Amino acid sequence: MFGELTGKLDSLLRNLRGVGKLSEKNIRDSLGEIRRALLEADVNFKVVKRFIAAVEEKAIGEDVLKSIEPGQLVVKIVHEEMVNLLGKDTVPLAIPNGMPTTYMICGLQGSGKTTLTAKLALQAKKKKNVKVLMAAADIYRPAAIQQLQVLGKEIDIEVFTLEGATPPEICLAAKKYAAKNFVDLLILDTAGRLQIDAELMEELSDIKAATKPEEILLVVDSMTGQDAVNIADAFNKQLTITGVALSKLDGDARGGAAISIRAVTDCPIKISSIGEKVTDIEQFHPDRMASRILGMGDVVTLVEKAQDSIDLEEAALMQEKLIKSKFDLEDFLSQMQALKKMGPLDSLMGMIPGMGAQMQGMEVDPKQINRVEAIVRSMTYHERHNPKVIDGSRRRRIAKGSGSTVQDVNRLLKQFTAMQKMMKTLTKTSKRGFTGAAAKNALKRMGSV
Repeated sequence: MFGELTGKLDSLLRNLRGVGKLSEKNIRDSLGEIRRALLEADVNFKVVKRFIAAVEEKAIGEDVLKSIEPGQLVVKIVHEEMVNLLGKDTVPLAIPNGMPTTYMICGLQGSGKTTLTAKLALQAKKKKNVKVLMAAADIYRPAAIQQLQVLGKEIDIEVFTLEGATPPEICLAAKKYAAKNFVDLLILDTAGRLQIDAELMEELSDIKAATKPEEILLVVDSMTGQDAVNIADAFNKQLTITGVALSKLDGDARGGAAISIRAVTDCPIKISSIGEKVTDIEQFHPDRMASRILGMGDVVTLVEKAQDSIDLEEAALMQEKLIKSKFDLEDFLSQMQALKKMGPLDSLMGMIPGMGAQMQGMEVDPKQINRVEAIVRSMTYHERHNPKVIDGSRRRRIAKGSGSTVQDVNRLLKQFTAMQKMMKTLTKTSKRGFTGAAAKNALKRMGSV
């Protein structure tokens, strides 16, 4: 996530932190580099201009220039302004209250509306323990209804369909059905188009008028950069959307859409979709996202994911192994299978302060777990428990024995090293009993905020 931008900003801010004395020229030169990095990341140029001006106004002052650690203060100012840019406050989705509460999901074709509908449904079912109904109102895209039905079966949530009806009729019928069957949350998966047109907007306006949704959530593909901002602006003017959901955020190396949308449209970003699995969804927190973008990590979200996904007894055993420095490749294999439930490894590594820029491009592909197991099982007992002894000749032998390549073995060993660091971080947070506030304090102690 934001690999290219995070790498550049992380390097720039590291240099600033190490400066014991700053001048106006130092600050302006650094801000010039930040400006270039943001523009290259496809951030709206007006947004960049306002951001740099706000940072410069606060950074070039007597309190900063004459402070004991001026570099740290400038970094703090950059972080605060990035949080303001992303929306400052976390804006949650409307809480289901049994009316039923209705979410209307809209956006262009290919933005990820149907998948997000299922993700939101599962999240509400698991975390809020409410009864959810999904309505298939996209009658234009081939197999759209079938896709939602397949997802509904996978997550065990009912899908409402109505043959021969228009999308507004389907949505209104779904709301009446939901009310009769004591559904707490109704999610409407509406149709999209390849581009914004009058017919699309009229249909969505009719659905809005018929169902009076508490949430009108616009799904935008974060990888479209500036186009995502323009799409959000157009939909907001027509429908007055209540929030934005950024899809495919895990594949966005630049970050232009995420940084620009709130500033341009004034619509809060409420949801981040960070992977292909139905569990890969997060509430959008401006302060946490700002930390990730600037290479400062996101310990709070990392701990929350760990609490949801890792078995406590197993974690205790791993903690003991880590304390005794006995975490080996067999443990790595079992933990890869556990971490797979938490999301892409590159996303998780980006939550550890200072690690995001170093781990660009790394990800755990669930389909490759068998290959990883084959590689580990092709090692000797000594190699599995002492990975540092695996030199070039051993790597070639292991690759041949597992039916893989030397590159595959190298990648596995690199992931093992990353896993050791991640597990140490999780162990420390678990041992200290971190809450969200405690994790934020940890970030401050690390000089991240």
